[in-house]
Formats: sequence, structure tokens, C-alpha cells
Amino acid sequence: MGKKIKVGLVGIGNCFSGLIQGIEYYRKNPKQQVIGLMHEKIGDYSIYDLEFVAGFDVGINKIGKTINDAIYESPNMVNWVKKQKMPKSKGRVYESPLLDGVGIWVENKVKPLKSKKTQEQITKEIKRKLDETGVEIIVSYLPVGSDKVTQYWAQTCLDTNTAFVNCIPSFIASEGKWGRKFTEKKIPVIGDDIKGQVGATIVHRTLAKLCDDRGTKIEKTYQINVGGNTDFLNMKEQERLVSKRISKTESVQSQLKQRLADDQIYVGPSDFIPFLGNTKLMFMRIEGRQWANIPYNMEVRLEVDDKANSAGIVIDAVRLAKIALDRKMGGPIIPACAYLMKHPPKQMSDPEAKNELEKFIKG
Repeated sequence: MGKKIKVGLVGIGNCFSGLIQGIEYYRKNPKQQVIGLMHEKIGDYSIYDLEFVAGFDVGINKIGKTINDAIYESPNMVNWVKKQKMPKSKGRVYESPLLDGVGIWVENKVKPLKSKKTQEQITKEIKRKLDETGVEIIVSYLPVGSDKVTQYWAQTCLDTNTAFVNCIPSFIASEGKWGRKFTEKKIPVIGDDIKGQVGATIVHRTLAKLCDDRGTKIEKTYQINVGGNTDFLNMKEQERLVSKRISKTESVQSQLKQRLADDQIYVGPSDFIPFLGNTKLMFMRIEGRQWANIPYNMEVRLEVDDKANSAGIVIDAVRLAKIALDRKMGGPIIPACAYLMKHPPKQMSDPEAKNELEKFIKG
């Protein structure tokens, strides 16, 4: 077993609940192959080397609880390991500033704490907790559209020399100003907007590149997604979706030799269907032409558990950030960003990104 990686979590929602419960699932089932990772070990680190020492949230029902209790609180839905069978965590959940972290559609479900503290007081407490718990890497799984809070946590990482893994489409690693700040401070950052293991966008971009590489002409394409958890409820607020649509659309466009006109491509979340719960449905269509201008089209329907789809990718990202820390590297870790994220500082094809990342791992 390698040295523990001390991780701080921002946004104790379904995604983190699935990540933490998944690690415990494998711990309780040691004969099971660990599925969903690049490698069972990256460097010296396995999934069991992640130690979640602090969490940060705005939910009144999560703040103050241990992490192992908070991950089961409403509106979280993941229940892969029964609550009573989860080992007790030393890490607790502390207050995070609200800013733009809760949208109008979810505020009644999240029930944010009406804090009497100033942002300055909250920040002082956060920095103290990061120091006391020894957090090395902060992982942000804030709701889509939380641009101000994401920037707040990016700055907190810069102020406390903490690596940052940004799983949402609020641009930090891929935004020049922020990327330079992390480079100047020699602090690793991996972002932005996590790819699923076999998610909607990774499938869409792979098939689009296949059609393009095989010499067809793609004329139009769409990808629509629906789900039933708070992620999709939050995304009913269209104003919070601007960066999400950019991230997903550019991830597909980047794989084409010739960009599609903006009105010939649609990629993005489409609606909230409550009874789907954590199930995400993706419907994708590509239309184009082949030899002799003959038309073709393809349609794909993908059904996944949205939280199982990202957990392994985040575990890889954390371990890669730790390797960067061990090597005293700073700034965006380009191969990790390109392979694990939808909106990296530099887009690559997935085979190219994987090859570059394997080189990075080997050192």
C-alpha cells in the first residue's frame, strides 16, 4: 500500500457518494476485478490510498456530519453500500460559501444553510481546516453553472498550495489566466469537465471521429441527454448551461477535420425526468454522405448510471494529480486533462491523449 493521498471534497453530492461507496464495495469484495480505471495502480497509488479527510458543502443536512454519513443525505440517491455497512470516516463536512452554487430549481432540495458568517470568516475557517487535515488535493464536483464558486475554490487552492481537480464545466485549467496562475505557483490542476468512462460525449466524439477518419462527410449531428437526479434538475436553468454546452460541443467538434456550422450541431442536456433517478439516457444521431453523395445516418441510445460512469475517472485524476505533486510539477497537467476531461487546455484524439498520459505515468 502506498502513502495515503489526502483529499478534500467540494460538493458532497451523488458523484462523490458513488465514488466513496464504490471504493468500499471493492474493499468488501477483494476478489472482484476493479473496473473503471486506467490502471489498478498508478505510480505507487491504488484506489485504497485515497483518504477523504475533509468535505465542503452548503447543505444544512450535510454540514457538521462525517463524510460517511453526509454522502447518504438527501437529495443523494446512491445506495450501493448500505449506510450501516460503511466504515466511519474521520473526515467531516464543513461549510462552503454559497455564491452561485445552488440554482433556482434545486434550492428546495439542497436546502442551503443560511449562514450568519461573512465570506471572509468562512474562508478563514476553510483554510484552517485544509491545514489541519493536511489536504493535498481538492476535487470539485459542484453543480453545473457554479462559476463563481469554482473560481473561489481555485483561488483557495492557489492560496494554500493545494492541487485542484475540476470536474465541472467552469473553466479553470483550460482558461489561460487561471492556468498561468497554477503554473506560476507550481501547483497542479486537472480540468475541466470530467468525461464519463463510457459517457454520452466520449461515445459521440469517438463515433464522429470514426466517420470523419473513414472519409465520410458529416453534415449534422445531435446529442440529447435526460436524467432524473439533481444534476439534471439543476440544468433546467438554462443560464447555468452556457459553459456545459460549450464543453460538450467543443469536445465533439475537436475531433472533426472540418467544424460543423453552429446550427448543424446540438450537444447538451435536454430535460429532467424524475423517475429516471441516477439513470442517464443519451440519444445521438449523425447524418452525412458517403461515396457518390449517398446519404447515411446512425442513431445510438446509451443508458448508464451517471455516477458509476465518472467515479473511476476521478480516482485516476486524483492519483495523477498526486504524481504531479510528487514530481513538483505545476500548472495544467496536459495529458491528464486531455484524456480525462471534455474541455482541456489542449484537445487531442483519445488514443493520442491516452498514449501521452501513459508516457506521463511512466515519467
